[in-house]
Amino acid sequence: MQTPFIHNHQFNYIQKQADFLLKTLRSVVDRKVLETVRYTVGTNAVGIFDELTPEQKQLLEQLSTYDTAHELQSYLNRLEAHLIPFPQVSAKQIQKLFPKAKKLKLPDLETVDYAHTTYLRWTDIATNRLFIVYPYEEKFLGIEGRITATNKKGYCMFCNRHQELGFFNVKTKGHSPDNFASIGQYVCVDSTACNHSITDISMLEKFLLSTVK
Repeated sequence: MQTPFIHNHQFNYIQKQADFLLKTLRSVVDRKVLETVRYTVGTNAVGIFDELTPEQKQLLEQLSTYDTAHELQSYLNRLEAHLIPFPQVSAKQIQKLFPKAKKLKLPDLETVDYAHTTYLRWTDIATNRLFIVYPYEEKFLGIEGRITATNKKGYCMFCNRHQELGFFNVKTKGHSPDNFASIGQYVCVDSTACNHSITDISMLEKFLLSTVK
């Protein structure tokens, strides 16, 4: 069995490349344009990885060879077997990440689609508190803050997807123990859709790390 090598955000990126190829196949008849697009999507799929075995590289390059929606979907279905799932996390581990939340409402961990999760997130509706658990350098980061519905659409900072937004405000330590600051960003209200759309983790990590300094 081959070792999984694709993270969720990378799979989402490959899926977008497949969508781009399919759209081109349906709208363009110029052979040179099609060849250019095929080369581009294959190169892009490979380019988001730092290291690949020859077999992994060959598998990713296959993306550029398909002609129909059915073939592309079958290919993506096969790629799912190579996904690296979100690390298993227990309720006790989550509770330790949020020691100040005495009545912490935990997510239903049994229903989480770990293969398609980049960051674990849930909202305590009673308090409008948003909780995020993210694996970083072989440990988990735990971030919490207030989420306020904006009732408007825009681009989420985490996934850069145009969708219904909430304003996520996180308190951070200031220059002294009694001094607090806050950092806020607009993020998707729908956490599942955000995880299915994120293709780059740089902005997510930048925000999360800025709140734990």
